[in-house]
Amino acid sequence: MSEPNFQNRRRSQRVLLQVAILIRTELADGKRVQIQAFTQEINAHGGLLESSVKLSPSLKITLVNPQTQKEIGCRVVRTEGRPESSFAIAIEFDQPSPQFWGVAFPPKDWGITDDAAAGKTAS
Repeated sequence: MSEPNFQNRRRSQRVLLQVAILIRTELADGKRVQIQAFTQEINAHGGLLESSVKLSPSLKITLVNPQTQKEIGCRVVRTEGRPESSFAIAIEFDQPSPQFWGVAFPPKDWGITDDAAAGKTAS
């Protein structure tokens, strides 16, 4: 029996979805930047982004969802790729936030209702 790959375990189901996203952060040299990126996968705890800029693991970032104008604090978990192509950047929210992505039909293990995902409130 093989041992599970703990690096690829997720706390909530992944959804393959491409969403344009903005990354705001301060680089090691103190320069503040805003980078356009795209999601490859999302879940209630974070996601996997595609970016032309390499970000260091543990870097604190703010994600902005231009469609909903929501912002959320995150940290970079892992970065893979080469400078001549794009980078895959795994991110983790500071707090679980399935509503950030604006997904109309989230998986059951995200713990929110369809109305909450769509931004609707009970009357």
